[in-house]
Amino acid sequence: MLEALKVLLLGIVEGITEWLPISSTGHLILVEEFVKLDLDPGFVEMFNVVIQLGAILAVVVIYFHKLNPFSPKKSEKQKMLTIQLWVKVVIAAVPAAVIGLLFDDFIDSHFMNAYVVAATLIIYGILFIVVENRNKGETPQVTKLSRLSIRQVLAIGVFQVLALVPGTSRSGATIIGGLLVGTSRSVAAEFTFFLGIPVMFGASFLKVAKYVIESGFAFGGQEIGLLLLGCLVSFGVSILAIRFLMQYIKNNDFKVFGYYRIVLGAIVLAYFGIKALTAGAAA
Repeated sequence: MLEALKVLLLGIVEGITEWLPISSTGHLILVEEFVKLDLDPGFVEMFNVVIQLGAILAVVVIYFHKLNPFSPKKSEKQKMLTIQLWVKVVIAAVPAAVIGLLFDDFIDSHFMNAYVVAATLIIYGILFIVVENRNKGETPQVTKLSRLSIRQVLAIGVFQVLALVPGTSRSGATIIGGLLVGTSRSVAAEFTFFLGIPVMFGASFLKVAKYVIESGFAFGGQEIGLLLLGCLVSFGVSILAIRFLMQYIKNNDFKVFGYYRIVLGAIVLAYFGIKALTAGAAA
């Protein structure tokens, strides 16, 4: 029962922070400091990635019509535009997929720590503020997904590579990339959502495969139940988070998320810095 409550909390955190550009990793690293799952460490590592499936299914549900090239309600032109959108999503996903496959273990072992997370939270928080100030008063070049060029989607894909460093925020990096290449906030946000589909499905498959190979498929009934619960909760909360973000950016910019990231980064840095100093003094 206690583990289920912990998973409930983690699912809520994942559902909110996966789509708002504030870093799910930055929040999970803080939450897990106080709410630790009493399960196999390998399973916990895999769980933290796989609950993203619930979040990504929320995108599929909300945007099913827009993403479905076979919808009978669409004209032939609309179907073709939908296929073109998927081609752009796949192209943008390639850089992160290649780098992620090659350097997944290296990144986990060298960058998955509180100090890197704190630094990236603060750096990209500042970037959000700088980019929004730069774009203030300017008319976006791209206000429709169909007008995104291959060059622009590749640039956004390159920015997504930056999100492989923990604390960056996948949505944060790609939204900044979108804004820098001239998209409107709504186009940047929606393309980020769609780009998450192949990337997060791929990341989840990779983590599950790695866990199965290393553990010999040591899934028990409890683990499967907790995994499903986490996915279900992150799905429901993601629905609300996505709808909130799209409504919010109709009349507001992303600067509030930049300020929030800076504050959170400072909290993470201060907490783990004090903890390290205390541990050192005790030793």
